[in-house]
Amino acid sequence: MEGVSNQGTRTCSHCDRAIPAANIDLHYAHCSRKLEKCKVCGDMVPRKNAEDHYLSTHAPVSCSLCSETMERDILDIHKGENCPQRIVTCEFCEFPLPAIDLAEHQEVCGNRTELCHLCNKYVRLRERFSHEARCNGIQDSPVTSVGPSRNVREAEREAGPRRRPNNFSTGRLLFTIAITGIAVILGSFFLQRKAEPSDVH
Repeated sequence: MEGVSNQGTRTCSHCDRAIPAANIDLHYAHCSRKLEKCKVCGDMVPRKNAEDHYLSTHAPVSCSLCSETMERDILDIHKGENCPQRIVTCEFCEFPLPAIDLAEHQEVCGNRTELCHLCNKYVRLRERFSHEARCNGIQDSPVTSVGPSRNVREAEREAGPRRRPNNFSTGRLLFTIAITGIAVILGSFFLQRKAEPSDVH
């Protein structure tokens, strides 16, 4: 019930705590009857609560997402970083989906193409950032040989960016013609009405 004396204290053989020598007998009687050492963490817990202590502190738990059983202290890390059913986001379309499906989804999603508004070329989404870093806004031709084809590419580069302003100018021209026509019709209508009273006299 007691260990080696050390400056007026004795070590309780049940809980391994240093207890004043004068109280060791009373302490041991209470300690051995009421307390129990947890086999996992070594804490002294009331005997009546020993099972609750184990279940709430040390018992393996199941992940609510994937049902895998693990130690309680790694559950949060598992849910945040390792669980195959945790929700992650596709880097290409930002669609949320389970981590276990991400690789397959991104393989398909990354191969989709998107029009580069600088060079009018369709680019795979997985190559979008590297393309944007080196894109100079000039429309390239797939021909890579030198010689006459080089002149063709240069002509295409010059013609490419001009298409959009032409389309834009045509739209503005049609709009201007429509407005002018409406103004002419309204003007002639008002002039005709103004002229009618003078004709009566």
